[in-house]
Amino acid sequence: MDSYEIINFIATSTKKTPAKVFLSGSLKGLDFGKMEFFGCDSFGILFCEATEFESFYSANKDKITKFKIENDRRNSAVPLLDYKNVNARIEPGAVIRDMVEIGNNAVIMMGAVVNIGAVIGERTMIDMNTVIGGRAIIGKDCHIGAGTVIAGVIEPPSAEPVIIGDNVVMGANAVVLEGVKVGNGSVIAAGCVVIFDIPENSVVAGVPGRIIKQVDDRTKAKTLLVESLRNLNEPN
Repeated sequence: MDSYEIINFIATSTKKTPAKVFLSGSLKGLDFGKMEFFGCDSFGILFCEATEFESFYSANKDKITKFKIENDRRNSAVPLLDYKNVNARIEPGAVIRDMVEIGNNAVIMMGAVVNIGAVIGERTMIDMNTVIGGRAIIGKDCHIGAGTVIAGVIEPPSAEPVIIGDNVVMGANAVVLEGVKVGNGSVIAAGCVVIFDIPENSVVAGVPGRIIKQVDDRTKAKTLLVESLRNLNEPN
């Protein structure tokens, strides 16, 4: 997706404030309409839009003795990704927005955030608390270290996305600025801030990042990925 497609999607989407409502009272026979109610005649949980509950409560407040509302977003323009067709390992606490592409056997760890339009390649691991910005493209067989920030480029719409090639290893808390391209097989050291394009098989370190050498056998041994972490157990 390009920036204009994403901007149009966000601008024209129906903004939603989902609510989970715990309520008690004389609930028997109440008309919940299209809202989802789970419970009994005296207590239950209602899943709905916040505005739907406001109307429902106004019409039935004489029968509702107590309620509590929980919201985890407000006027949200982009839903979260539906995982049911994703053939990857996604751990609790990851936040992945709609229109994200996740390759087979990828791994998304706790606390990672992947924004709209991003692409995660096959067998790539996005480690804890990493931020993958909008439209960023991450190749296959990569490890993106914990706390890394890959800049997003939804706005301004003319900006080029970050492109990370295949077999790239990035250390913890690295930062890649918008429009940067990192070549296949490169290694980005922990805490590095990458502000320019990186050729293939380069080792980059420092703030700002600079190429300190080419990837050699010693580097490969230190950055070897473990295939078993990316395997998905087939159900019996």
